[in-house]
Amino acid sequence: MTHLKTLTLAASVAALLMPALSHAQSWPERTVRVVIPFPPGGTLDKVGRMLAQRLGEQFGQTFVVENKPGGNGVIGGDAVAKANPDGYTLLFNASTFTTAPMTMKSVPYKVQTDFVPISLVAQAPLSIAIGNEVGVSDLPALVAAAKAKPGQMNFAVGSIGSAGHLCTVRLEQATGISVGIVPYKGTAPAFQDLVGGQIDGFIDPVLGSVQFHKTGQLKVVAVTSAKRLPNLADVPTAAETVPGFSCASWYGLWAPAKTSTEIVNRLNAAVNKALAADMAEKLQSDGLVAGGGSPAEFAKFQADDMAASQKVITDKKISVE
Repeated sequence: MTHLKTLTLAASVAALLMPALSHAQSWPERTVRVVIPFPPGGTLDKVGRMLAQRLGEQFGQTFVVENKPGGNGVIGGDAVAKANPDGYTLLFNASTFTTAPMTMKSVPYKVQTDFVPISLVAQAPLSIAIGNEVGVSDLPALVAAAKAKPGQMNFAVGSIGSAGHLCTVRLEQATGISVGIVPYKGTAPAFQDLVGGQIDGFIDPVLGSVQFHKTGQLKVVAVTSAKRLPNLADVPTAAETVPGFSCASWYGLWAPAKTSTEIVNRLNAAVNKALAADMAEKLQSDGLVAGGGSPAEFAKFQADDMAASQKVITDKKISVE
């Protein structure tokens, strides 16, 4: 190839790349939509709104949260999968995002190929919360009560295949109890029914139950973290009753596949900056653990968690249908 042809080819490639690079450098120039595929008021929504506010402050644009519940989170996920990969539509979701498709016959997207991971935002130990009508005050008493009435005690799940659902299954397996599973369209309505006495128990991230526990509206009998949590120091860990028992949910940020690497990296840096500033401290006060790290680290974390969840779902034959 002649020197002139080489220069011409290089110029052509540069010309093709310039619009993409220019777009990434100027982004965001307008409002960014952050889709949360569950109703407002739950733990996922609270963390997502906190993150959206911090991102908006950093980029000088509005990051508006749009709740799109339904279909076990699939409706909102599908909206993001089909969105223009220009950085103006993002998905904030929990680990349910990766496990729900394992429990459903048909999902209109593939988690591994239709989305690009941006950042792990937080991990959330779960609380084992019990309605006051159940009349137990600790985990051993709960296990005894459930064994006395096999299958009669009902536990809510925020969505099929969620971390709370899988943790409920693991608790059954570890203690030999059997409970009824009552699916809800999000955590907020489940907590309403738990406080109201319509269901007996709910395993979900601590952030959702802590205030109800502190006001006496329900009883958190255990947390699923390795150590007791500062904001629930009076509550034992489940491992104190069932050695080695632990569960956690987690929250992350994704973009549609083919979103530019430059925009993904800018968002990742902004998430890490938000966590380092004050968000990690606020999350910790609510019983959550800050995430962070690179997009590649988040992708590996996601893949590892999906493999572990798949085993539980397959073994228990968990299915939406």
